[in-house]
Amino acid sequence: MVRKHGSGDSGAVNRLRWCARGVLVAVLSQVGSVALFTATVIALAALIVGVGVFLLPVVMVAVRGLATFHRRTAGEWTGDPIDIPYRHTAAAAPHDGARSFGQCRQLLSDPATWRDVLWMLLDAPVGLVLGLLPASLVAYGLNGMLVTPFLWESMGPHWGFGAIWPITDQTDAYLAIPQGVLLVALGLLCARPLLRLHTRFNRLLLAPTRSARLALRVERLTETRSETVQSQAAELRRIERDLHDGAQARLVSLGMSLGLADTLVEQDPVMVRKLLADAMESSSQALTELRDLVRGIHPPVLAERGLDGAVRALAMGLAMPVEVSIELPSRPQPPVESAAYFVIAETLANVTKHSGANRASLRLWHADGALRAQVGDNGRGGADPEGGSGLRGLQRRLAAFDGTLDISSPPGGPTLVTMELPCE
Repeated sequence: MVRKHGSGDSGAVNRLRWCARGVLVAVLSQVGSVALFTATVIALAALIVGVGVFLLPVVMVAVRGLATFHRRTAGEWTGDPIDIPYRHTAAAAPHDGARSFGQCRQLLSDPATWRDVLWMLLDAPVGLVLGLLPASLVAYGLNGMLVTPFLWESMGPHWGFGAIWPITDQTDAYLAIPQGVLLVALGLLCARPLLRLHTRFNRLLLAPTRSARLALRVERLTETRSETVQSQAAELRRIERDLHDGAQARLVSLGMSLGLADTLVEQDPVMVRKLLADAMESSSQALTELRDLVRGIHPPVLAERGLDGAVRALAMGLAMPVEVSIELPSRPQPPVESAAYFVIAETLANVTKHSGANRASLRLWHADGALRAQVGDNGRGGADPEGGSGLRGLQRRLAAFDGTLDISSPPGGPTLVTMELPCE
């Protein structure tokens, strides 16, 4: 969760932290932006001789990594992250010339690539000045407060290597103390505004433009539509398979048993009673399977109790203690409610099956036009959407509603799964 800085940033320690962040920005502007801009120019020039086809994708990975780092730190430092504007680019093996050529063409046709190049060019001076100025003022002021008077006291007018301060007599030497205090205060006060100004500069070039946002939105909708169609097709196949292998087979068996009983009703009453008993058992099992199937489509508890009651019932059914916190002003729309319920249910099932945890937590609330849920556990961690744990399927289910599923699960735990669904 992004921490928004407020009044707690007024202390000297926090202001020094902003100065240190400025130094980081200045260093990255020289070590990162200058070096990568040079490498980008070389890679573009190398396209003429063909080597750049293999070199440019590698360089752009580093460029986009640096730009994304600045976008992320903008969110961490100011509470206002910068969105990623890049179009999807297919990866290519280093030895695959055809795919590398296609990847280069995609990179060069992406406007965000050229905005990154312009950003690196301008960030070299802008990042250096805005990042280093606060720390320079603080260092210059500390020199006047702590160094200049004592060097004058010990070396006097022979202080030839002396000073960054214009010292002509002892009075000037001691006047450097209040001047240094003012400069330190100025450096501490301007650190945060200057870094915010640098963030605005980054946003100007690193944030997606209106056309880029629309293009990314279209690409996202195309992906989610395809995933939704595949997910619904798989769900229909599952329902058909469950009906064919379960309730339908039992109903066929029931019909055969009743038909046989009809033919034996006068010849073998004992066998008829046995067949009727089997028929009653088959009908009971078929009814149970149909109820399970309906519960998998839309659980009755969800229709009866709403999302609040249904989720609490899920938590009570687990074999471990679950801390539940639910704050919902009203029931969400039925499709959103159903999607949220199934995602929470599957996540809690994963906690039971795979996490090795002995305690879990569940929080469900509504804020900023979205339904949010967090499921956490104290298990072994290591949950990966690509690892076949079903998390990728949950992401596809939420993507149909323009929702997201974020997973934080470092090895050793804990695991925190955060769901967000647009919901008025």
